[in-house]
Parts: sequence; C-alpha cells; structure tokens
Amino acid sequence: MKKQRHEKIKEIIAEYVVETQEDLLRYLKSAGYEVTQATVSRDMKELRLIKALDSHENYRYMSPKSEISKLGMNFSDIFMGAVVHVDYAMNNVVLKCHSGMANAACAALDNMNLSSIVGTLAGDDTILAITRTEQQAQNLAHEFTMMLRDR
Repeated sequence: MKKQRHEKIKEIIAEYVVETQEDLLRYLKSAGYEVTQATVSRDMKELRLIKALDSHENYRYMSPKSEISKLGMNFSDIFMGAVVHVDYAMNNVVLKCHSGMANAACAALDNMNLSSIVGTLAGDDTILAITRTEQQAQNLAHEFTMMLRDR
C-alpha cells in the first residue's frame, strides 16, 4: 500500500502544481487514499520531495532527481540562486539561503555525494552540512564562499 501511495504521490506532483502538504493530501484523498497529514508528511520526507521554483515561476513540490534534472539545473545553478551566506564552526558548514530555497539547494548538495559530508539537514532558509573534520568544513566553506563571490 505504501509503495502504491508513493507512486501516486510521484504522479500527482508531476501532473499538478502542489504548493503545500494540504494540496497533496487533498489530491491523495480525491484519488481514494485515506491518509492523515502525518502520513503525507512522512511520505514526502521518505521521497525526499523538495520545494523549488518551476519553469512557470511557481514554488511547488518536486522530486529532486527527476525534476531538477528535467529543468536542466545543477548544483551550481541552485546554489547560486539560493545561498546568500556561508560560515562554518568546528565540523559544521552552515549555508544561509533565501526563504524557501534551502530544501532545493540541500537536495542538490546531497546528489553531489561529496565524501567530506557525513550528512545534511535543511530548514526553510538554512542548510547544515556536517563534515568529518574541522579542516574539511573549513575547505568546503571556502569553496562555497568562492562560488558566491564569482557570481
């Protein structure tokens, strides 16, 4: 049942502009899936859905792998459009983003599979990237800062 629901969610976000979890919940219910808000939230997390700007200038939920590549975006494009400040402390790199953009940038960062990054966490406007060492965090923060200066 869960796998079928996940497939339906992918179909819904590909076909409709889904701006909120409530929108997705409504589409699922109209398709015959009796789910709660908590279930939809967990499904979205498991599917790693991101909220990003589509080609029509609408913020909507997307699948990071298929939708970002369909739009021709790469990490650099997303990074340049989303991140406004970079800093680090110990083995943590903090990326401050425009409001609503951190999830998209974080998904792109995750898809880069950088060996120095142990894991990432994104909020609405902030990404936390945890590295293995303080030196790796310093190097990563420096690289990201250079990318921002070159825009």
